[in-house]
Parts: sequence; structure tokens; C-alpha cells
Amino acid sequence: EVIQDVEGLIALHGGDAGFIKKLDSLFIAKGDLGKEASPDISGLIGQYAHGNEPSHHIAYLYTFAGQPWKTQEKVRQILTDFYTTKPDGIIGNEDVGQMSAWYILSAAGIHPVSPVDGIYIIGSPLFKELTFKLDPRYYPGKTFTVRAHHNSAENLYVQSATLNGQPLNRAWLRHSEVAAGGVLDLEMGPKTN
Repeated sequence: EVIQDVEGLIALHGGDAGFIKKLDSLFIAKGDLGKEASPDISGLIGQYAHGNEPSHHIAYLYTFAGQPWKTQEKVRQILTDFYTTKPDGIIGNEDVGQMSAWYILSAAGIHPVSPVDGIYIIGSPLFKELTFKLDPRYYPGKTFTVRAHHNSAENLYVQSATLNGQPLNRAWLRHSEVAAGGVLDLEMGPKTN
């Protein structure tokens, strides 16, 4: 997988439609990994294994192919099905905090597919409001807040977004926009958009 070149990967699948078909097949494929399977290969949705950290970006790839609502569905399913308050409430292997980091960012509604490109894909936040206090060494006094209006189990789809009061007509943010501080407002609803 080439997370630094998702557009190239989409092109290798013949464009958006072929890529979406491939992603869909991963999430519905049936199969048994056998008794010798690694315990990290857990948290399965089809053959997608959320317990295996190298696959954490995959649910977000739908957005690159023009179907952010599928990203929102999958992310919300992962957040609610694979993270609980029970003693075994985290699947896979924490591996220095990656499982938790995915949860925190995804529950806030954003995730960096390829951290080196400085882009956060917008998902489906769990919280109605969450504020990040940015590192004061680099961003003194700055915070970044995500507010998800009308957020609920049924209202898992982003209907519209504004960044600092201005319409945001894309399903992603630049790191520079987050680092500048401010507020991302997401209007949530029950229908795909």
C-alpha cells in the first residue's frame, strides 16, 4: 500500500469506480485466517483487520475516491464496535499507543492518512465537541476545536462544514489550518452527503 500516493493507487485500479469496488470487497470478503493467525489480526470487518495498525488508514481512503460517506460509515462502525470500556475493550496490540491515537483522532473527526502530507481527512466524530490544546512550544496559546452539531448514532454523516465560520467545501483539512487554531463546525445528519 502506498499511503503517500493514494491518487496513484486509485489510478492503478482504473479510477474511482474500480478503487471503490476494491475497497468494498475488502470490507465484505469472507474467510478464515486459520488457527495460526496473528492475534493482531483482529477487529475484522470482512477482511479489514483494525487490530493490525498498518491498515488504520484504509477506511479513510473512500474519501479520496469521492465517497466520504463510506469513510464516515466505516469509521463510526470501528469506533463503536472495536473500542469499549471493558478490560478487553481495545482490539489488537496497542503498539506504543497507535490504537489509542487512531481512536482519539477519529473520535474527534479527523485523521492523517499519510502524516507526511499534512492533510487530515474528515470522518465521523463521536463527540459533540472536542478541543485540542496545541503544543505551546510551536503554537503558543492556540487551540483547535471540532464541534459536531446534532451528532448521534443516527446522525453519523457530515452534511456541511465550516472552518472558522467560512464554508468548507472539501472533506479534508490542511495541518496549517489546524495549527493556526480555530473551530471546525460539522453539521451532522442521517443521510449520506
